[in-house]
Amino acid sequence: MNELAKLIHQNAKEKGFFDKEKNIGEMLCLIHSEVSEALEADRNDNYCSLDESKMNVLMGWVDDKDFEHNYKCFVKGSFEEEMADIIIRVLDLCAFKRIDIDRHVRAKMRYNSMRKKYHGKKY
Repeated sequence: MNELAKLIHQNAKEKGFFDKEKNIGEMLCLIHSEVSEALEADRNDNYCSLDESKMNVLMGWVDDKDFEHNYKCFVKGSFEEEMADIIIRVLDLCAFKRIDIDRHVRAKMRYNSMRKKYHGKKY
């Protein structure tokens, strides 16, 4: 996860998203906006129309123009795309803050495995 976070953050820097000083509140709000977009995609039953094998074909397109066209036709605005956007924004923030997110996720998963059902709450 840390390597992916570094790649995501490097791309964001190359695209100018870190040319101006960043604040954590804005970055968290942008994560929240992606969560809202995922909610709307689900409410509209907007899911990627490609199964796993067709998605593999899409990822294999060598020509960027063909890839972009097919991505826009079959993936853009889908629930899956919005989930990817959430992860991208979270990992970008982690790289920006130099958080070892892989270690923290593994630690949290271990901690959660020791907790009671529903973590001791009603739901």
